[in-house]
Order: sequence, then C-alpha cells, then structure tokens
Amino acid sequence: METPLRVLGNRGESLAAEFLRRRGFKILARQVHIGRMGEIDLICKYRGILVFVEVKARTTAIHGTPEESVTPWKRERLRRAVQGYLARHRLAEVNYRVDVVAVDFAGPEPLIRHHEGVEL
Repeated sequence: METPLRVLGNRGESLAAEFLRRRGFKILARQVHIGRMGEIDLICKYRGILVFVEVKARTTAIHGTPEESVTPWKRERLRRAVQGYLARHRLAEVNYRVDVVAVDFAGPEPLIRHHEGVEL
C-alpha cells in the first residue's frame, strides 16, 4: 500500500510529465533509481538536450513552496544521481541540464512552475 506522501509524489510526477510533454519534451524514463545515489524523477529529451527533472509537490505552504524543498542536501544527492546515470550509460560527452518542476496543490487547481537549468 502506498503512503499518502508517495501518492502525492506520483500524482505530481504525472502532472509534471504531461506538462513537459505538451511543451515538446520527450519523456524517456520515470523514477530512475541510481543505487544509493538516489532517484531521478523524470529523464527527458528536449531539443537535443538530456534533461533530468526533479519534481516537487506540495499541498500547503506550511513548510514552504515546493521549490524551497530543493535544499542543498537534495541538490547534492541529485548531482550524484545524475553523475551516476551519466557514468552508467557512458554519456560523458552528452549535453544535459537539470530542471525542477514544482507542483502546487494548495489552490483549487494544481499550479505548475518549471525552472530550467537549476544549478547543483
């Protein structure tokens, strides 16, 4: 049985994937586990660039916005996961970036914000 937090995360990822797909992104993979290094929520291709996407979803602003939950610790974990993925697939020379998609469920309709090229 999935926890409510996991259900929220999956719903956020599905909305984020559809949001990106409508903007021309090709979704290559979801929830990619890179051993102990972590998980990459979405891996996409956009205009020849490999895009690793971190999706953050929130139902309230009590603990801050979804974007604020991408802490330095999370950025480091994501950086390791991306490097592990690139090494595993021998993609040392690939052009890539990391994006964050925030899904805010606080209002009557989900609000999605896309942040491109987030620095890790």
